Amino acid sequence: MGMLSKFTRLKRSKKFDYAPRYYDDKGKGNPFKIEPKLDQFRSTLNPARGLKGKFGSAMSDVKRQGDTNIKVRMAIIIAILVLIVLYIIDFDISIFFPN
Repeated sequence: MGMLSKFTRLKRSKKFDYAPRYYDDKGKGNPFKIEPKLDQFRSTLNPARGLKGKFGSAMSDVKRQGDTNIKVRMAIIIAILVLIVLYIIDFDISIFFPN
């Protein structure tokens, strides 16, 4: 039996003692918790409940000024795409100008 049990027994799991390299036990919170850095600036992270809260958050989003460069860039991109589509479908612009 001694020789047979040597081949039939299961291997035991190896145990590892894991200690993170940069773990500060005097610090705050869980070192394994991943929290995005920009969560504090997001308006959609904790959405407002109720009609009044949703309306208030929508109005605050409207009041917030965006980057004007992005708006101009988006308008230029949309205009170029519209012109490309009009060129592909062979749109005739002369219908807008009387002869």
